[in-house]
Amino acid sequence: MNINLLIGDREVPASNGKTFDRMDPLSKEIATRAPAATLEDSDAAIAAAGAAFASWSELGPNERRRYLLKAADVFEGMRDEFVRTMIKEIGTTEVWASFNVKLASGMLREAASLTTQITGEVIPSDKPGCIAMSVRQPAGVCLGIAPWNAPIILGVRAVATPLACGNTVVLKASEICPGTHRLIGDVFRKAGFPAGVVNVVTNAPEDAAAIVERMIANPAVKRINFTGSTRVGRIIGELAGRHLKPAVLELGGKAPLIVLDDADLDAAVAAVAFGAFINQGQVCMSTERVIVDSAVADSFVEKLAAKVSALPAGDPRSGPVVIGSLVDEAPALRVVDLIEDAIGKGAKRVAGGERTGTVVPATVIDHVTDEMRLYGEESFGPVVSVIRAANLEDAVRLANHSEYGLSAAVFGRDVARALAVAKRIESGICHINGPTVHDEAQMPFGGVKGSGFGHFGGQAGIAEFTDLRWITIETAPQHYPF
Repeated sequence: MNINLLIGDREVPASNGKTFDRMDPLSKEIATRAPAATLEDSDAAIAAAGAAFASWSELGPNERRRYLLKAADVFEGMRDEFVRTMIKEIGTTEVWASFNVKLASGMLREAASLTTQITGEVIPSDKPGCIAMSVRQPAGVCLGIAPWNAPIILGVRAVATPLACGNTVVLKASEICPGTHRLIGDVFRKAGFPAGVVNVVTNAPEDAAAIVERMIANPAVKRINFTGSTRVGRIIGELAGRHLKPAVLELGGKAPLIVLDDADLDAAVAAVAFGAFINQGQVCMSTERVIVDSAVADSFVEKLAAKVSALPAGDPRSGPVVIGSLVDEAPALRVVDLIEDAIGKGAKRVAGGERTGTVVPATVIDHVTDEMRLYGEESFGPVVSVIRAANLEDAVRLANHSEYGLSAAVFGRDVARALAVAKRIESGICHINGPTVHDEAQMPFGGVKGSGFGHFGGQAGIAEFTDLRWITIETAPQHYPF
């Protein structure tokens, strides 16, 4: 698959003609050949977005809604192409790729519904004859930097709400899934969006740091959103702060799922199996830590081991599997290292097997302690830790003993008690009797601590991608002290 940059109304190669290849992690064949954009190409994309901003921002809300709804329809019609491309580039399963298409199209419809919800208010003023208002206005050009692990969902999320708010966008594609992200640009073109409203830039891995720094520094860029690792998020946040530009950062996670002593163990097992192993554990909300009350730990682990041992793994194109390929061999090797480190320090593998290339079977490690790397490091792979808690208070302590704070879950039949526990967990998201992996377009999505700050979704997203202004109208003669 060969692709081009999308700048304004043009599909163009990199200005110096250079390309880079993304390899299929399973077949090792070329999945996508993409332009290795130059700094000047990134400037051109931002200039195109800046030129389109004046007219797009002045469109009425129902006209923007019409465009976004059309894009959602186009998206659904391109489902098969998105699924094929995503599987080739990251080696995931058809279930995960199809879910990406479904949620992403829903995000476009939710964004369409927001266009008439960008409201303000009249605020009483102490000044006679003064009408005071707060209004929200589009910010300008928004830079969206999306990752590879849920490329369709997160690529669309990076641009949908900014577009609904009247901004224009540049999507900086991931080097790992340039074809998938470039298809998002095709959706907006086919939906008839005006030239320059949506632009897509691809870059070679070695050029990423320079391209991102150049884009953030560009005066036309007014908002930045980034989804990815905490390590890179710190860099993005520092660059944005240097230029005094607001940024939404949705970063790493080490999601805990607490199993209380009164939990429905079968329900908890089902939630852990889904939350830990969907997309091979390569989700920011993945269940990485199961913190189980010692009173029910043995029974829970026995049930979880039986469930996980039955999950098939392999090449998604060879037949139905739950566990497909990790994105590359290096992450697979790292997951194995984390498992071996834990076992070497006294943990017990109760489910799992040997790695085959980029495929690591679903793995459960029991008796994980804070001496093990698996306890604190984000694995981003198909392995889940079982950490035994002495009691409820210990479970809360263990859940909060992490640098991350994105998603969490609590299982217990006494819902009032579980809710009290949920309120004490340091996370942006918490689900009671549900999995840690759960996303809906209209919900405020974001984390705390090392998982970042700011929110996507619904009214929270509107606040992130608009400028709140105070405007007054004087209706009476003014009197001044001099």
